Amino acid sequence: MGMFLNSIAPFEEYREIAGTRFFVDKSDMIDEIIDMAIAGGEKYLCFTRPRRFGKSVMANMVAAFFGRAGDGKDVFGTLKIAQSGNYQKYLNSYHVIYIDFSILPRECESYEQYMNRIESGINRDLTEEWPALNLDINKAVWDNLRMIYEQERTRFIFVMDEWDAIFHRSFVTEENKKSYLGFLRNLLKGQAYVKLAYMTGVLPIAKYSSGSEMNMFIEYDMVSKVKFSEHFGFLDSEVDSLFEVYRKKTKNPQITREDLTKWYDGYHTAAGARLYNPRSVVGALANNQISNYWTGSGPYDEIFYYIRNNIEDIRDDLVMMVSGGRVAIELLGYAATSQELFTKNQIYSAMVVYGLLTYEDGEVFIPNRELMDKYDELLLTNESLGYIHNLAKESDRMLKATLAGDIGTMAEILKLAHDTESPIFSYNSEIELSAVVNLVYLSARDKYRVEREDKAGEGYVDFIFYPERKGADGLILELKADDTPENAIRQIKDRNYALRFKGKVGEKPKYTGRILAVGIGYDRKTKKHACKVEVL
Repeated sequence: MGMFLNSIAPFEEYREIAGTRFFVDKSDMIDEIIDMAIAGGEKYLCFTRPRRFGKSVMANMVAAFFGRAGDGKDVFGTLKIAQSGNYQKYLNSYHVIYIDFSILPRECESYEQYMNRIESGINRDLTEEWPALNLDINKAVWDNLRMIYEQERTRFIFVMDEWDAIFHRSFVTEENKKSYLGFLRNLLKGQAYVKLAYMTGVLPIAKYSSGSEMNMFIEYDMVSKVKFSEHFGFLDSEVDSLFEVYRKKTKNPQITREDLTKWYDGYHTAAGARLYNPRSVVGALANNQISNYWTGSGPYDEIFYYIRNNIEDIRDDLVMMVSGGRVAIELLGYAATSQELFTKNQIYSAMVVYGLLTYEDGEVFIPNRELMDKYDELLLTNESLGYIHNLAKESDRMLKATLAGDIGTMAEILKLAHDTESPIFSYNSEIELSAVVNLVYLSARDKYRVEREDKAGEGYVDFIFYPERKGADGLILELKADDTPENAIRQIKDRNYALRFKGKVGEKPKYTGRILAVGIGYDRKTKKHACKVEVL
């Protein structure tokens, strides 16, 4: 065993994951890989997925199953793959070369240092495994591998995780990128010693390889390719099973099944199945707390990185999507291959690839509450968004005015919103009016769970603000175009919307603060807003 050849690391990593209580068994993917690549000859497979969608777990699984670092029966004997006719034949059957391209040598400052760690490391492993062949550690890796194949007829499985990580390093030049692609081509393309090349990354191969260097790979993305799509991310049924484990094993469980859907669902396979962010689901269940487990891993992983070249065209869309709306686009092959992103289609395509937006039926939208928090943060902190940022900053003042019953300040802020030049603030449709309300109450999402068109009492209320703190005030907000705020509040009372805060009969009330009815009226002719706040 070496650092790259038959490394114990992926075996132990997968063994540890498989032993956790929130493990999802997706080992049946190995059967598909065997049928397609090992037995079928389609041996170059690349899986591109957003971060946090289980790429490394699956790469570790493949290396652990085929490799010879440890006894696979200890890990896979009780998993789905053990039921396959391929199990005994292929378990621990190949030498595996495993490369995690996201790992750097110590104090790495150059491409040469980066590649030397990989090339010299593989060569060292090969010479130690086959000492009788007198391999030259200074030769190219592929020359030594070819020598082993010629002498021993040994074939290898290559598992390469985060193959595109190098392109995000500051020390990598354009010439370095070409050299790197050349290295992968020489190592893999047309080489008889390759039995399988299993590769993962975030962005599509075409993003970096415009020539023939990597054209031997079949690429499987999350949105356009049906095959293998259910193996990355959690399906509805898998989250159901995890939630049952959580409910039975957790003292005083704080999470509902509905919480998991609202916070971490929103993605789709190419076949239409719903997908959850796996890292976030496991994080929430393990910690017994719904929270934002989406963590940035570099400037290229931030929302602003994508929209910065076309803020003028994007910002109104952001307001609509933050309000729960969708934006129609032409998705560019489910991937943005341009180095610079300028058009909406390019920008949104890249954001879909990164999992920052989701795509369905020709439209993009923010998939879930977890990502919605990131967009809220963007609107509140980024001054380059202009009037959108300015209005978002007013949202804290809007919430304070509402809780204090300061209807003058509320009307002033709404007028400020309507006086912008954006077509969103023309209030020609219900979604536009709702978009404005979302924006001017944006900071409330830190303290409230805001539900739009929620079933309440005898009808559907426009907005309900459920406080995160039990003793805080709850808000019921009704919008009326060409009508008065008094009539809006009358509707809140007549339809018993406040029942949503009362809880079930015989139970202690979940909320102990005041319940405020908030009515907002807008006169289309005079362009004036009127507000009223009343304690129910």
